[in-house]
Amino acid sequence: MRYFVTGAAGFIGSHFVRELLAGTYGQTVTGVTVYDKLTYAGNLDNLASVSDDPRFTFVQGDICDGDLLDQVLPGHDVVVNFAAETHVDRSIHGPQDFIITNVVGTQTILDACLRHGIPRTVHIGTDEVYGSIDEGSWTETEPLRPNSPYSAAKAAAEMLVRAYNVTYGLNVSSTRCSNNYGPFQFPEKVIPLFVTNLIDGNKVPLYGDGLNVRDWLHVDDHCRGIAIVIEKGEPGQSYNIGGGLELNNKELTERVLEAMDVDWSMVQPVEDRKGHDRRYSVDDSRIRALGYAPQHTFTEGLAETVAWYRDNQDWWRPLKSKAAIK
Repeated sequence: MRYFVTGAAGFIGSHFVRELLAGTYGQTVTGVTVYDKLTYAGNLDNLASVSDDPRFTFVQGDICDGDLLDQVLPGHDVVVNFAAETHVDRSIHGPQDFIITNVVGTQTILDACLRHGIPRTVHIGTDEVYGSIDEGSWTETEPLRPNSPYSAAKAAAEMLVRAYNVTYGLNVSSTRCSNNYGPFQFPEKVIPLFVTNLIDGNKVPLYGDGLNVRDWLHVDDHCRGIAIVIEKGEPGQSYNIGGGLELNNKELTERVLEAMDVDWSMVQPVEDRKGHDRRYSVDDSRIRALGYAPQHTFTEGLAETVAWYRDNQDWWRPLKSKAAIK
């Protein structure tokens, strides 16, 4: 099986590629092409451990570049589309890049898969497409009601996935994950931002009243879920992937403070994000029926993540400095 993985120099995609080449998912892998534009969040250091594998190929490219895709895509068996702009705060201040990458880019990838007869395609999405839910949990049949430019762009991509299956018969499925965490996550995201701030003795910013709720999913569990969808998912279907632990942001902050052995004096309340969704919660029964179950407890996963950022400061310090993240 030859895999073509877009956006795989980023946090989640690079984890998937490392585990794929390690044989974690049980597939016979004859080649993996990583296709990445190397924007601010793309980092070839994330793939250093597999760069010498003879099955590994890197192509620097934009998913909006159909001509380049026509050159490098033919001959692959599976396409996994991780490529996306992902940070909600950035989307609020500059939504156009999110529309171009997440919508036009997805359409360009799907067109290329159709042209070249790719047997299997999986698009990586997010639970943010649902909007916000006060109680209960979303199933995949819930309407999409995104509230940020980021989630709106991802919802549009999901609609294209459905349309390409229904209209053209493309063998494509999509996933909708909850909040990811783990090693190699870019330090603008909440857990690595908090951990790296505290390593440097700086306070951590807490939005609003801190009662916004998210489900937390270790990146390794997420990627195992994706592998299951590739192998067993039905064309045209979406699959929620959850971690099974909901925390409000105050509870998450308390967990991080405890893991870093500091107290609440290191928290700086800040003005709430515009359009901040109150609660996300996914019902992932559909993928659990295919054999998925998270294997990482949040306590163990957070401890591992904190240790990784302590031990890999040469990885995150240049990124944080370059992006002026606070």
